[in-house]
Amino acid sequence: MNKAQLVASMAEKTGLSKKDAESALNSFMKSVEEALVSEEKVQLVGFGTFEVKQRAARQGRNPRDPKQVIDIPASKAPVFKAGKGLKEIVNK
Repeated sequence: MNKAQLVASMAEKTGLSKKDAESALNSFMKSVEEALVSEEKVQLVGFGTFEVKQRAARQGRNPRDPKQVIDIPASKAPVFKAGKGLKEIVNK
């Protein structure tokens, strides 16, 4: 499902216009982005949690030349952890 299909599905289920549903989805995504940038968790009970994980600096190998060692800098990565309710629905 892509964004356009998600917007259409949201509009159908809520009775909103596609324009209003897209505005709501964009607002949700922007709110989650802002929270993650400030390193806050976004918890949606029964659905899941969005958060930022720290990745430590490490050394890796160049796949084209396995003898070459590369320094990989520390970074932050957004992650999503599915909640119990979502896991149960998916595993039915």
